[in-house]
Amino acid sequence: MSDSEHYWQAIASTKPQRLTALFDTDPDRLDRLTVEEAGLYFDFSKTHLDGALVEAFEGLAGAQELGKKRDALFAGEPINISEGRAAEHMAQRGQGAPDSVALARTLHMRMRALIDAIEAGALGEIRHILHLGIGGSALGPDFVIDALGRDDPAYDVAVVSNVDGAALEGPFTLFDPEYTLVVIASKSFTTAETMLNAESALQWMRNAGVVDPFGQMVALTAQPDAAVAFGIDQTRVLPFPDTVGGRYSLWSSIGFPIALALGWEAFEQMLEGAAAMDRHFRFTEWNRNAPALAAFADLYYAQTRRAETRAIFAYEERLRLLPSYLQQLEMESNGKAANADGQPLTRASSPIVWGGVGTDAQHAVFQLLHQGTHLVPVEFVAVAEAHDHRDPAHHEQLLVNCFAQGSALMTGRASDDPARHFAGDRPSSTILLERLDPASLGALLAFYEHRTFVNAALLGINPFDQFGVELGKDIARAIAGDEDTLELDASTRALIDRAL
Repeated sequence: MSDSEHYWQAIASTKPQRLTALFDTDPDRLDRLTVEEAGLYFDFSKTHLDGALVEAFEGLAGAQELGKKRDALFAGEPINISEGRAAEHMAQRGQGAPDSVALARTLHMRMRALIDAIEAGALGEIRHILHLGIGGSALGPDFVIDALGRDDPAYDVAVVSNVDGAALEGPFTLFDPEYTLVVIASKSFTTAETMLNAESALQWMRNAGVVDPFGQMVALTAQPDAAVAFGIDQTRVLPFPDTVGGRYSLWSSIGFPIALALGWEAFEQMLEGAAAMDRHFRFTEWNRNAPALAAFADLYYAQTRRAETRAIFAYEERLRLLPSYLQQLEMESNGKAANADGQPLTRASSPIVWGGVGTDAQHAVFQLLHQGTHLVPVEFVAVAEAHDHRDPAHHEQLLVNCFAQGSALMTGRASDDPARHFAGDRPSSTILLERLDPASLGALLAFYEHRTFVNAALLGINPFDQFGVELGKDIARAIAGDEDTLELDASTRALIDRAL
């Protein structure tokens, strides 16, 4: 038996107590399972983690060389084994190999120079930003701008990722093409959906009489030559290294619309908030390390309690896109069937991540969470300080509901009437931000990145490739190219014949 399997068995053999009993028998539980860092308060005490489980996971971390893998990640070593390269998103926030950190700083300064030029009117008067991308090239900017850009925005911003032409109708109707900056974000600058949307944006501008539509375009890419070949002047091409993966890329030039819309100072604060979480993850023991403790709970429920999903609910309207952002981060990273050595994965991979916004979700899906037959670990994300200017009762009620749901999931309520009986003992964790600002949001997103990495390292998989998205794309290209030799099932053939 391998050392890793020994610890997995120890984790599986732990006899869980009820959550209420864990509090009753351990007066120090709250102190041991809460962490405060970078303006965030993490409460894992309503999970089934206890001293024995944390110790077993620490043993597993040793057997899986988590510390060594973490060091390799920060050093910029080629930890993305299947593609033979590093994963250097942290260099974008000053943590990593010196040469990579220096390059990131240079590229950031290039991005800032372009922003300064735009603000000085070098590209004419700009009132609107139309950002075209997909996956990580869109989810990050969309989420951050929606979260932080609601107060007197300097520009109208629309992020379009869907190739459905209807997605373009809104900005094409609301924006004046004469005053619109089109931002094309594609790591390869060949992404089919993004490039088709870019062509449509070009046509929209030409139809409106814009004399030089390419003069109002910016490219964000790891392949600058492809952007220049498309027609964008190299002075408006903002590169980023190919060692920065799409779902980890908002810290790089992909963050250009964030820095333009929110201001350079806000972008820098976001980077520093993320760097603070980087330092916490890098230098803190596992039993006090927020990303590690979160991953320990994730793995306990997915591997031992067979929880196939994990739900995230943001009790903060400005974080409404957080579940969508995390779906890609976690499921594209850790939804794998093979380990890093190319062997079949013998354990469950990433759980399905889903969620919504409180208090809306309480009147929709919480029925299943409280009384359904599925075990669903829940994560609540809330902000202590109100941001709106309405009656304080709004924010108070929001927080009261958030905290009440976690308590109700844990304690339950007995009743002789089965329809009114709440079994309780349903786990949850809570992340409470002191306030929602660029630094705290940066720290929150870096926490989720490191949590994803720990989950992968303890499962022995590579979280930095995503070959699973390729097969469907290959078939789509073949269908679009009308390849007669393409062998398709009868159902797909019938759908093509009926609709295309």
